[in-house]
Amino acid sequence: MSSDERRDSLADQAAAWVPPWQRPTTPSATPDTGDLGSSAPPEGPEPTKIGGDSDTTRGMDTGSGEPGESEKPETRGQPEKPGRVQGAAGESGTGGVPAGKGSAGRRRAVPAPAPAPELDDAELRGALEAILLVVDEPVSELVLAQVLEQPAERIGPMLDEIAAGYTAAGHGFELRRAAGGWRLYTRPEYATYVERFVLDGQSVRLTQAALETLAVVAYKQPVTRSRISAIRGVNCDGVIRTLVSRGLVEECGTEPDSGAFLYRTTTLFLEKLGLNSVDDLPPLAPFLPDDVEELADATR
Repeated sequence: MSSDERRDSLADQAAAWVPPWQRPTTPSATPDTGDLGSSAPPEGPEPTKIGGDSDTTRGMDTGSGEPGESEKPETRGQPEKPGRVQGAAGESGTGGVPAGKGSAGRRRAVPAPAPAPELDDAELRGALEAILLVVDEPVSELVLAQVLEQPAERIGPMLDEIAAGYTAAGHGFELRRAAGGWRLYTRPEYATYVERFVLDGQSVRLTQAALETLAVVAYKQPVTRSRISAIRGVNCDGVIRTLVSRGLVEECGTEPDSGAFLYRTTTLFLEKLGLNSVDDLPPLAPFLPDDVEELADATR
């Protein structure tokens, strides 16, 4: 058959094709089988195949009179799997789960971690005392609360209670605030015995010049080296280097106008003096001479 004759034949077949909803229907008994699409086709014209054997059969009528109810692609000998129903989007799902939403796509809920049990007062007191015995620098209330996994509002009152208990019992040590935290210290009245045990005759003390420079930095911080030298009346570059190497003074930026380095005291300075902040330093007014203004005018 030539290509022209084949086109004419296909065109005739297409022109003679009748839609399923326009075909005459005859009443037929309901089939006994419950499989979807397994009922026998009604009597009538045989559905026409378009495009040869490789195309799918269209227009199979189940006799219900509704358009397109039984239109299914040819399965080419593959048996229909039971329990699979045509989805709304043309994709099949199993067990009522939409396609693409199987068990692999489900997110499993992760249970939240259980909160730590709240310690009673006796256990909390013992835990705080154990930590304070091993710290080498003052530790803040927030750090203690995080380590013990307890509310921060319980830590402060308990530390105050522990400190008051040590003082009332007359122990040789005390718990007090220093450098923004808490630490155990020996009492001042036993300092000579502790010093004798620790130093054993060897003592490394700051010189008078270092003490004077450290006092200027403590009361005037942040301050530059030139300002310190002007107050003391001598060059203090070497003394500043000594204090920095001892960890008592540190740099804290530069002066906006001159670009000179600024210096301030460190937390180690507060720890050594047993202070919580520089605001606890004693006032200078009682130690100044009465003719301080005259001395200041004379030096100008």
